[in-house]
Amino acid sequence: MIWPGAPFALASAFLFGAGTPFAKLLVGSVDPWLLAGLLYLASGAGLAVVLALRGALGFPSREAPLRWADVPWLLAVIVFGGGIAPVLLMLGLAQTAASTASLLLNLEGLATMAIAWAVFRENVDRRILAGAAAILAGAVVLTWQEGPTGFGWGALAIAGACIAWGIDNNLTRKLSSADPIQITTIKGIAAGTVNLALALSQGAALPSTEIVAAAAVVGFFGYGVSLVLFVFALRHLGTARTGAYFSIAPFIGALLAVVLFAEPLTMRLVVAGLLMGIGVWIHLVERHEHTHAHKAMEHEHGHVHDEHHRHAHAPDDPPGDHHTHWHRHDPVAHAHPHYPDLHHRHQH
Repeated sequence: MIWPGAPFALASAFLFGAGTPFAKLLVGSVDPWLLAGLLYLASGAGLAVVLALRGALGFPSREAPLRWADVPWLLAVIVFGGGIAPVLLMLGLAQTAASTASLLLNLEGLATMAIAWAVFRENVDRRILAGAAAILAGAVVLTWQEGPTGFGWGALAIAGACIAWGIDNNLTRKLSSADPIQITTIKGIAAGTVNLALALSQGAALPSTEIVAAAAVVGFFGYGVSLVLFVFALRHLGTARTGAYFSIAPFIGALLAVVLFAEPLTMRLVVAGLLMGIGVWIHLVERHEHTHAHKAMEHEHGHVHDEHHRHAHAPDDPPGDHHTHWHRHDPVAHAHPHYPDLHHRHQH
């Protein structure tokens, strides 16, 4: 069951977490809000180049393009994830101690999972809940610092940012059947442009060419490629499990800081790693299997002809065994291991 969703989610967390220590190196040279805009914009612009090269070199896309019906969901994703959340975070950081802010940012994973379970009714059992709790506990241990907490309006703003990103992650699942590169390109360019404009309007100055180039590299891999993999993971795992895996990103960043920047290996990092390792292991060994019924449905996404895609083809449908086209699923009842992916969003 772990392939390919779990590797996509873990790779997404690795790239995002790895980008954090490099982004920290740039913070002293550029306004934080402006840096956020540069990172988002670089992710979208870099993936736009990938899309252009894919078309110019004649490589056909095996993914479904965004359709007009996807536009409301895409706009909501941009508003919550690229507009509301970064603004609230910047407002909160201006009034909150760094130690408190780093602790509060763990709420994003919790918000993502809570919304998936409570609002979108994703299936979760006690075993998966325990794994998610272990991962989040590790994140809390990693970012916990003694001293004054300083909870106030700034902390509430950061918590609001995490909730907005949790909503963003859940809404992105609605788009996960479409081309992840196209989704991430549009989101990155839109969110990057908004944040860059807001930062410049507040008096931030553009940094040197070297800093912009470094931010472009970090943004492309840490935000762009990472989000593409995150959308793939959403398609196969659902939001709650993807959010749980993604919560290991702070540990990846801290571990990389130890290896690359000779930071001390603390007991806090070791304990956090053990807790997160236990949580990830619980998720990796999950086996969810029962008799379930699929209702008739029609949709479009990249697929191969597995047991869920034994449908007839029209003469103009693309050839090959991995392709995309509009297709219909007939009602069927069967039993096999599964995640809450595109075809298994049923009640329990």
